[in-house]
Amino acid sequence: MAKVTRDDVARLAGTSTAVVSYVINNGPRPVAPATRERVLAAIKELGYRPDRVAQAMASRRTDLIGLIVPDARQPFFGEMAHAVEQAASERGKMVLVGNSDYVGEREVHYLRAFLGMRVSGLILVSHALNDLAAAEIEAWDARVVLLHERPEAIDDVAVVTDDVGGAHLATQHLLEHGYEYVACLGGVAETPTVGDPVSDHVEGWRRAMHEAGRSTEGRLFEALYNRYDAYQVGLRLLAGPDRPPAIFCSTDDQAIGLLRAARELRIDVPGELAVAGFDDIKEAALTDPPLTTIASDRSAMARAAVDLVLDDGLRVAGARRERLKLFPSSLVVRRSCGC
Repeated sequence: MAKVTRDDVARLAGTSTAVVSYVINNGPRPVAPATRERVLAAIKELGYRPDRVAQAMASRRTDLIGLIVPDARQPFFGEMAHAVEQAASERGKMVLVGNSDYVGEREVHYLRAFLGMRVSGLILVSHALNDLAAAEIEAWDARVVLLHERPEAIDDVAVVTDDVGGAHLATQHLLEHGYEYVACLGGVAETPTVGDPVSDHVEGWRRAMHEAGRSTEGRLFEALYNRYDAYQVGLRLLAGPDRPPAIFCSTDDQAIGLLRAARELRIDVPGELAVAGFDDIKEAALTDPPLTTIASDRSAMARAAVDLVLDDGLRVAGARRERLKLFPSSLVVRRSCGC
């Protein structure tokens, strides 16, 4: 059976191949509603499938969006990637996902690969964008939206959560329960201090503690962002002589690891230890006890990032500052805090 071509569609619809192209690509010129309906009916009747490779070569853009995350195995990034994929699908785009594993060279690898594929744009969740990656983006003049994090190395459009405000809210809530103080499980010493959510979470914790007249000296503890390392840190911290009465964890994954350590040490939560996290991943509602945490609208953030990366006016001079999207944080109260 011969392959159906755009000429076949044009003959059946009684129009030109250019008009067929305008219908398929939604532009660049408008098509009258009646003509559009004839073209769509012809496409359906003939079973025509556009050659996406040819379209990409002609426009020098594909229907792809590149998404780079630190580690999609972590629930937060997995949920964020899923939300981006859904939002992109609503715009007729597909998503390519690369995991940087918190390694700058891998981030550059995916940047070059995706840009070489002529993606429509890049959504970048970068733990600490290095100068080489920033130069790569500049060289390709790529459409880039920073999601969740704002690395210092690149000044581009960003979609982020109010991380400082959310951490302040969680710490304040714990203090209002009457605990003497709240300790903090933050990141590691190498954690970036500019544009990094965990650093902002620590800053929010500090502010709430200082406002309440409580010292933070010796009450900030290091842990990687995942539950496994936080579990090990929790075993040492909770078994020590100066066990905190309450702990704010910079991520829900850390809080889940901490809760596991408390359970093994037979420390009652929240009777002997109050815990709060940040991110409101789906598992937070299923922990024992359910985890009090800070939430943001990930679906709305993903949709905003996709809309921005597909916006033709994204790189207009002077538009970047106005295009900062800051989403509010909200407290999700469950039993781990003592409520």
